[in-house]
Amino acid sequence: MVKDLVRLYNDEVRAGTFLISKGFNRDHFKLMRLVEKYKDRFLRLENKRLSKSLIMQNVSAKKAGRPIKEYLLTEGQVIFLGTLFRNTNDAILDFKETIAREFVALKKQNDALKEHQSTEKYQITRDAGKILRSEATDTMKEFVEYARFQGSKKPENYYMLYTKMVNGLLFIVEGKFKNLREVMSTPQLMTTATAENVIIKGISEGMKKKVFYKDIYKDVKSRVMTFADLTGQSKVIEEHLLIE
Repeated sequence: MVKDLVRLYNDEVRAGTFLISKGFNRDHFKLMRLVEKYKDRFLRLENKRLSKSLIMQNVSAKKAGRPIKEYLLTEGQVIFLGTLFRNTNDAILDFKETIAREFVALKKQNDALKEHQSTEKYQITRDAGKILRSEATDTMKEFVEYARFQGSKKPENYYMLYTKMVNGLLFIVEGKFKNLREVMSTPQLMTTATAENVIIKGISEGMKKKVFYKDIYKDVKSRVMTFADLTGQSKVIEEHLLIE
């Protein structure tokens, strides 16, 4: 059985055609052509541009693990796609039932998150995090110029590297989000804030001691890894937000 069919993509619940093709036992390329053949109907179901994105997935050994192109469909589009297939054997029916359940479950999970985000506690934590993020940005600006002075060719990349460091070490992310912090729980926001404090302190101390910029990065990463070992990883969106 195909797993993890449904995901959040920019705060919308969607399913990718690659895994759908596996569930329907269809060639993905032919399924893509089918979507494009009835593109106008798919567009009317969503009432806006059909989402198309490069998704990083290991398709098979034959594909050498290269990225594939797939359509990300809404629930209505998936239902319509299913009507285009006449095969109703038990395996196909099981797949249709599974993807329907996943859409319902993830929608409930997303609704629970939004309700959680409306609480006063969450708003206070989020606002405090924004202030700390501003302070971290100021420190990063100083570090970028510090690294540039020491010979870094693309020091601005460290903004992204430090963000990926925190997200990768502290969280399990399933789906794509415009702003990952917008879908974090209150404890996750607090964990992120603490990690950023670790980063700010490490960068500031390193620059004060005139440490080489690459060694500062290594030292900060080691500190964040130690912090991550203590806290462990949590899933975004957390499972405790799921409404049964």
